[in-house]
Amino acid sequence: MINKGTAVVGFIMCFLAGMFLMWGIDRKNGVSISAEGSEAAAMVDQSDSPVPVTSKDPSWGKADAPVTVVVFSDFQCPFCTRVNPTMEQVKKEYGPDKVRVVWKNNPLPFHQQAKPAAEAAATVFALGGNDAFWKFHDLVFQNQSTLTDDNYQKWAVQSGVDGAKFKEAYSGKKYASKVDQDLAEGSKAGVNGTPGFRVNGVEISGAQPFAKFKEVIDAQLAEAQKLIAAGTKPSQVYTTLTKKNAQAAPPPPAAAEKPAQPAEDTTIWAVPVMKDDPIKGKPDALVTIVEFSEFECPFCARVGDTLKKVVETYGDDVRIVWKDNPLPFHQNAKPAATVAREVYKQKGDAAFFKVHDFLFANQRELNEATYQKAVAEAGVPWPMVKAALDSGKHNSKFEESQEIGQDYNAGGTPHFFINGYRLAGAQPFEKFKEVIDARLAVAKALVAKGTPRAQVFAELMKEGKQPPPPEKKEVAAPDADSAFKGGANAKVVIQVFSDFQCPFCKRVNPTIAEIEKTYGSKVKVVWRHMPLPFHEDAPLASQAAQEAFAQKGNEGFWKFHDALFAGQSDIKRPALEKIATDLGLDMAKFKQALDTNKHKAKVDKDMKVAQDAGIQGTPASVINGYFVSGAQPFAAFNKVIKRALGEAR
Repeated sequence: MINKGTAVVGFIMCFLAGMFLMWGIDRKNGVSISAEGSEAAAMVDQSDSPVPVTSKDPSWGKADAPVTVVVFSDFQCPFCTRVNPTMEQVKKEYGPDKVRVVWKNNPLPFHQQAKPAAEAAATVFALGGNDAFWKFHDLVFQNQSTLTDDNYQKWAVQSGVDGAKFKEAYSGKKYASKVDQDLAEGSKAGVNGTPGFRVNGVEISGAQPFAKFKEVIDAQLAEAQKLIAAGTKPSQVYTTLTKKNAQAAPPPPAAAEKPAQPAEDTTIWAVPVMKDDPIKGKPDALVTIVEFSEFECPFCARVGDTLKKVVETYGDDVRIVWKDNPLPFHQNAKPAATVAREVYKQKGDAAFFKVHDFLFANQRELNEATYQKAVAEAGVPWPMVKAALDSGKHNSKFEESQEIGQDYNAGGTPHFFINGYRLAGAQPFEKFKEVIDARLAVAKALVAKGTPRAQVFAELMKEGKQPPPPEKKEVAAPDADSAFKGGANAKVVIQVFSDFQCPFCKRVNPTIAEIEKTYGSKVKVVWRHMPLPFHEDAPLASQAAQEAFAQKGNEGFWKFHDALFAGQSDIKRPALEKIATDLGLDMAKFKQALDTNKHKAKVDKDMKVAQDAGIQGTPASVINGYFVSGAQPFAAFNKVIKRALGEAR
């Protein structure tokens, strides 16, 4: 997790109402943006602007639009994904005549795949223009957890670029200099995090809501209209206003008033130490640092030197307890955790931390060859470790640790509890020292009063705070027209409020599948329609899926559901009809249902249920009244399902 001094905060928590749509088509006008954007951009060179824009920049909208939104973004940044629906709303609200959107690459250094993805996107733009770029842009963000060279080539082809030409240009870094140029321009413009925006040069930082963009855009539209009325050519408005706004910009951040920081959590949390948690340090240490971490997270690696300094400074007074939290979007995190866990099982704490150090030292090469070297140094036979990898032997332990992390709001990595005091992110040594010194003083006071050193942590945890219960939402029971799977009479009902055009709804589907596999008929998963207003194709898709249910019941609905998410980039009516044909639906009835909005009342009813319960974003799940917001990992759902099952019994 990123510390407070870092521009981008958090590595996880990207689980709210943020979704994003296709950039390649102007939905309001139904025309391709590539011809409009590239031809207009070629006629106007605005490189003399403080935020330069040229024909070498991917763009949406007309080059002489009175307002230009320059987006400095990172393909691996979850907050950049979150702001995409807001940009879609901007495009829909203002159209290409009033607003132009320009893309600038700003890959952050701690996102390992961000720069390669940016170079791939620059290659696609150079070979295929705007239309290909925005299609590629969509595919990258929709598949943000699988950013690889092979996928870049596959997505480039899907975007209309010749695969051989892409491979040659990308591998040869033919257009990589464009990324470096964008980074330099972003730095000059004062961009130090993503997403960052310059609206005619006016700064908007972070994944702000639409209202913030509207406020700035409306003001800039008014300024542009004044310039045009006074005789300024439309093609000169952008440069004129960016220069004017640069002069009126506030002082640099160092001189500006610092924004208020959220209050620090001073609660002492009763985080449990389990008997099978790897531990570095003596059992009677006065300070216990419980660390939720994983081997693929760059911030977890970054904090390693700090923890070594902690151990060197405090010696026997400190012990470190490791809890696995392999994040779902890090493909190598769970395999690496399994390797280390099996070594721990076979050889204990010292061997675990030896492998721990080796894996972090080789974090960029987490693969079988690296694992074999790691376990060889620890003296554990590879076949034993390979068997653990193949069987998922330690998955239950990972789930246990993750559930504890969820309980104590420690979903991101790294996350620490120092004698119960929360410290989130890769904080500097000075911050650790500040907290440890304070906790050590309390511990020494207990010892002075007669508490044995070995009992200090247990004594402190007696007064520690337990986690709050899960949030609850009052949601009406599903009606007979709601599709479901699982046990028809299951005591645990999971109502999933979802949107077929929402990328986060697609992302949560594997978790729902894992729930089905784990619990079978013990749970009932119910679909509730919640097409969001800025997803233009979602309402009709919901009605189409409901017609599939009307014709072929649950089986028909879920097949339609799967097909919609599989082809999420295009769910307009022709695509809906193709899916219906492929599934053997009665096409006359299907077309009539869509023509007459036959199932709109059902969709509206589900949306009203969500509205009444205070649910605003998708995906959102209600499990016997307990609320799970966003595309949470299996551990978050599992914790609530276990609770609901226990109460049902």
